[in-house]
Amino acid sequence: MPFPVRLPPPSTTAAVAAATVGAVLAAVALRGYLSASRHHPPAGLSMSAAAGAATTLVAYGKSAQEQELLASAASSVALGEGEPVGEVAVALAYDGAGFDAAAYMSALRARRFGRWMLWTPRIGSTQDLIAWNFAKLPVGVVCVADVQFKGRGRSKNVWESPPGCLMFSFTSQMQDARKLPLMQYVVCLSITEAIKELCRAKGLPELDVRIKWPNDLYLKGLKVGGILCTSSYEPKVYNICTGVGLNVDNAKPTTCLNAALQEANPTSPILKREDILAYFFNKFENLFEIFLNQGFQALEEQYYNSWLHSGQRVVVQDAHESKSGSVVTIQGLTPTGYLYAIGEDNKSYELHPDGNSFDFFTGLVRRKMEA
Repeated sequence: MPFPVRLPPPSTTAAVAAATVGAVLAAVALRGYLSASRHHPPAGLSMSAAAGAATTLVAYGKSAQEQELLASAASSVALGEGEPVGEVAVALAYDGAGFDAAAYMSALRARRFGRWMLWTPRIGSTQDLIAWNFAKLPVGVVCVADVQFKGRGRSKNVWESPPGCLMFSFTSQMQDARKLPLMQYVVCLSITEAIKELCRAKGLPELDVRIKWPNDLYLKGLKVGGILCTSSYEPKVYNICTGVGLNVDNAKPTTCLNAALQEANPTSPILKREDILAYFFNKFENLFEIFLNQGFQALEEQYYNSWLHSGQRVVVQDAHESKSGSVVTIQGLTPTGYLYAIGEDNKSYELHPDGNSFDFFTGLVRRKMEA
């Protein structure tokens, strides 16, 4: 049985290297990864020549040791259901890479998340890769793609993933099942806060990216991003895979962050995917720790400052009844993560999606909450 690699949060740079390398060495020894170098081309080799039609994965780490160990672990991954191991080629470098890993690692301050990275120029789905190989890779690993051709959102919707879009998936774990539905809100909040912080740090106009419940990101009324969280259970812990798509430099199919910056100031510098990803993990690591220790209530005020729905009036239908057309006003979230609303009868309701509509707010069903 594969052993998932769990990385403790070290307190110093030296401790980071020692703890992470030690943890991975133990897991690698157990699985015999160090002998599985048959898919591991020499560092610096041009993967366009070495890999042919195979999917290329380039391993990066905060240290050379972490990078090499991640590459060794990644040598046995599968792309997803029915995909053979031989379809993957792993390397330590890539000629003409479209993602500046050095710039990303330099901006990264997180001690657990994002310090292990698999980058690929093209893949079916980053989410499938980490979900199918959760036990083979260190917890906190991120997979970044320049192009996806099987990206997806909620309810199996397809997420268009053109060049210029920041597309990544990463892993995490938690023990409390009650917190699982709220994880997507922590990720959404982390992205909006990271973008604000990055704009301030770079002296750029602040972008007012907003959260549309439950897992979309909007800018000036147009969707610029989405989040997908999936989980599986092993004894005493839930394994979580989180996928994010964010329009950074691709104005199609809707708009993007850099288009908004250029509109605000034509001479403004642009945001880079590498900086956004690093700032995201810097912010997420902090908010995730608060979330695990104190619950989502500790983040609610921040979350509501970034979402679109406080005071929004929506038309809903009553659960298990033919009556429709009732108007309610959204107040916030319930403890289970659904929408909390007050009806015209001054009673409290929990709003659920009907499961059939592409837009959550097209088909909302209300259920009366017990006093």
